[in-house]
Amino acid sequence: MTPATTMGQVRGGDEILLAFTHALRAAGVAVTQDRAQGFLAAVALLDVADQRATWVAGRSTLCAGPDDLARYDAVFEAFFNARDGLPRTRPAALSSPQTSSLPESEGDGDSDGDEVETMVVSASRAEVLRHRDVASLSAAERARLAAMFATIRPRAPMRRTARHQPWHRGRVDAHRTLRSSLRLMGEPTRISWRRRGSKPRRLVLLVDVSGSMSAYADALLRLAHRLTTALRDQGGVVETFTVGTRLTHLSRAMRLRDPERALVAAGDTVPDWSGGTRLGETLRVFMDRWGQRGLARGSVVVVFSDGWERGDPALLAEQVQRLRRVAHRVVWVNPHRGKAGYEAVQQGVVAVLPHVDEFVAGHSLAAYAEVAEVISRA
Repeated sequence: MTPATTMGQVRGGDEILLAFTHALRAAGVAVTQDRAQGFLAAVALLDVADQRATWVAGRSTLCAGPDDLARYDAVFEAFFNARDGLPRTRPAALSSPQTSSLPESEGDGDSDGDEVETMVVSASRAEVLRHRDVASLSAAERARLAAMFATIRPRAPMRRTARHQPWHRGRVDAHRTLRSSLRLMGEPTRISWRRRGSKPRRLVLLVDVSGSMSAYADALLRLAHRLTTALRDQGGVVETFTVGTRLTHLSRAMRLRDPERALVAAGDTVPDWSGGTRLGETLRVFMDRWGQRGLARGSVVVVFSDGWERGDPALLAEQVQRLRRVAHRVVWVNPHRGKAGYEAVQQGVVAVLPHVDEFVAGHSLAAYAEVAEVISRA
């Protein structure tokens, strides 16, 4: 008997569909009277000869949660399996109350156990991947990690504004209180309060794309894209630059919604991938052209670099000190910071440490989530 003819037998009445709901209830699915009636109404609107449509209708109306889905699928297969000449007015598995639920429960228990075990293993692997060094990942692991950047939930760093806004406590808003009293012809009125408003601080990202940082460049740009899109939805502004042998403004590419398109656009824009490192010179260009004019003023500036400097470390220290004077906070993210046995001995790192507010790790997805938290608290 084909699925079409099998389901066509149901058109003559609702007793078979009701018997199916009884089978579900015996298998442990909490099918209420309202859900059963909803199922009958949904099937009445569909082509009952379409077995898949009936399956979807039942899943949508009879299952109360994810735990019911496996039981539903098992009972549906047993009840409407055309190979056994079904449907039946009463499933064989329901011949007696004592035996009806046992096969289903045992089978469902195994199915649920396998599903839970699979979920636990998957979650465990994801957690391990979150803490893996990005530079050590295979191509497949990098692809999986790329999808996990959406789990980072950054919050925009906030600053107080000069303008005030109504609030339920704070300072008395004499102007609003007086105007309210005048509307009542001078009678006493409710006191109005106010506080200073707030708005997101600008975030500036400086990403080192030199040769020593090439293994981290893709992940760092994905982080920059995640910060850009998430903070833009909160009213914030993120400006992204790459530094190496030259300075490149990447904000336009990072504002593309799709991360893959954003990285392709970044690849087409940056001319010095995996080149040398002249952090002092590029930071001086940034300060002369962008930072000193206001882009870095009052902003949270995050530098992603391992600190390997081919130029003069004294120039790098001078420019970071100059940056610190105009920025609200300067955060330095080093991919080696979170590795066991790391010591800050590179000349570039030693030069900048006295002039940064935070020196944090940047080698894994878990470290990037911490970077996002540091930014939010800035």
